[in-house]
Amino acid sequence: MVNKYFDLIDQSYYFPQEGFDLEKDELIFNGIPLMVLIEKYGTPFKLTFLPKIGDQIKKAKNLFNKSMKSLDYNGKYFYCYCTKCCHFSYVLKEVLQHDVHLETSSAFDIDLIQNLYKNGQINKDQIIVNNGFKPKQYLQNIANLINSGFKNVIPVVDNIFELDRFDELIHKKCKIGIRVATEEEPTFEFYTSRLGIRSSEIVQFAKEKLKKNKKFELYMVHFFVDTGIKDTAYYWGELKKGINTYIELKRNIPSIKAINIGGGLPIRNSLGFEYDYKYMIHQIVKMIKDSCEEAEVDEPDIFTEFGKYTVGESGATVFSVLEQKQQNDSEIWYMIDNSLMNTLPDSWGIAERFILLPINKWHHDYCRINIGGLSCDNSDYYNTEAQNQQLFLPKYNREDKENLYLGFFHTGAYQDALSGYGGIKHCLLPSPKHIIVDRDDNGNLLDWVYSEEQTSKDMLKILGYS
Repeated sequence: MVNKYFDLIDQSYYFPQEGFDLEKDELIFNGIPLMVLIEKYGTPFKLTFLPKIGDQIKKAKNLFNKSMKSLDYNGKYFYCYCTKCCHFSYVLKEVLQHDVHLETSSAFDIDLIQNLYKNGQINKDQIIVNNGFKPKQYLQNIANLINSGFKNVIPVVDNIFELDRFDELIHKKCKIGIRVATEEEPTFEFYTSRLGIRSSEIVQFAKEKLKKNKKFELYMVHFFVDTGIKDTAYYWGELKKGINTYIELKRNIPSIKAINIGGGLPIRNSLGFEYDYKYMIHQIVKMIKDSCEEAEVDEPDIFTEFGKYTVGESGATVFSVLEQKQQNDSEIWYMIDNSLMNTLPDSWGIAERFILLPINKWHHDYCRINIGGLSCDNSDYYNTEAQNQQLFLPKYNREDKENLYLGFFHTGAYQDALSGYGGIKHCLLPSPKHIIVDRDDNGNLLDWVYSEEQTSKDMLKILGYS
């Protein structure tokens, strides 16, 4: 009797599930027959499925708006996309089709905003939240946006000195936000986030600098929990502190109208992922409303800044198994046709786990394996799933006519930014080709190469050899 890989998955998880299905012996990702792309383009390649981005946005917006309606919440909901999560033009183009606003993090981000405006993708009414610590050029670029007539740019003051610098550079009235420095989880190396102003200083700072200021209208209080929106005592405690800061500011400066709870909605990193989005969002809205009613202040508009949630599940990275190596009695290695630490840097840098599945051979026997990348670094490997479980995949057989292909899924956030797509990589291993998949008006799949695999000529030019 053969222990099929399909049986292992079928016994361990609910399968098929959202985004994943089988057709005969081959994996289907969001309706995309991946073997067709492999036969057409070869491996390795990165894949971005654009419609998934819109699906994620609609899901979160619907849940917030339904919760607000059911609770008779008086404020509005604003969905912002964090450009730092994935800056590519095709992502911004898709995002902006869904009535989404933008959040920036750096000086060059503002140049990106200017480019979007120049190309007619946004107008000067677009809400743009400016976050992060702001060096001189970032401050100047934000001021340039406001001075040129952008009406809804909201610089979020990260420290008590930024406001004076904005006062020198900005010549028009504008809205301002203040970021609260949240406390970190007890297990973290630091007690308090390096970003934002200490909560004990915010109200006094606002009263001294903003209460009678005719140029700046305090509009938003912002906070961000780095570990994300989770059903934990830590998260609810930090949310409550952020709400209380809004309430205290509202009592002193009536112009404040919004609370920005940052980002942090998780994405699926395993087939066993469980998260009640509806419950969490409803509880967030309810806590804000209940706290404001108890304090007898108007409930605020709610802003979120979802980056990873927006684009993460749209991405996949596909490799071929080049060879199997048995290094001792218990360790089997599958060597793939690129580097994991180069192409999926989160898997190496912060031990991030992704959904890993074979593209084919689901009805073959399986075994415990380790995956090895092509670089010479000892850390270029992947060998556990999200729950720290051992990794099992179909057995490799050198005699098979068809190769074994593997896919890492929900890799659409941060990986290109962190690995520096198209730059110099460890051991001069090239960035893989990047394929975009969309649907036409009739629902048919469309695919094209956004960027070809990096060539040696590309790298040698960067290194000064040509």
